[in-house]
Amino acid sequence: MLTTATLNSPLGAITLVLKGDTIMICEFADREARVTRQLETYFPGETPVEAKVPNAITQAFDAYFGGDRDALNRLKSKPLGTPYEQRVWEALRDIPAGNTTSYGAMAKELGSSPRAVGRANGRNPVALIHPCHRVIGADGSLTGYAGGLERKEWLLKHEGALLAL
Repeated sequence: MLTTATLNSPLGAITLVLKGDTIMICEFADREARVTRQLETYFPGETPVEAKVPNAITQAFDAYFGGDRDALNRLKSKPLGTPYEQRVWEALRDIPAGNTTSYGAMAKELGSSPRAVGRANGRNPVALIHPCHRVIGADGSLTGYAGGLERKEWLLKHEGALLAL
């Protein structure tokens, strides 16, 4: 059974779709169309039931926004997508907080192309937990983030990756 819950953050409300204590979708609430599209694609016919955010998840997000940059690593997630997308999303979890990588570097690591990595990042249904905000342009530019570039910049500063901005 799918449940949905909302939690507040310094960047606005976050919508979670869960199967038990596993996060299937984590999106900023103002990106409702993305959540709807993901539900229709991967959970056709299922309607999530409104629920309370499990305490362990609330605590992890509170810890992350409170300064524990690795707190979200402890959360269970299972984003649904193509096998390639899942490889990219799993690789995102290997980028340490406070660090960034480029689309090109990820592509080289995965034996792919920067454009394919960018496309998969853009479809990442578990923002923050699989930290696609840590992937930037080869020239250091903040390119592409479904949650908005201002959020990407905030997250990177919060994690200590963009101290100069």
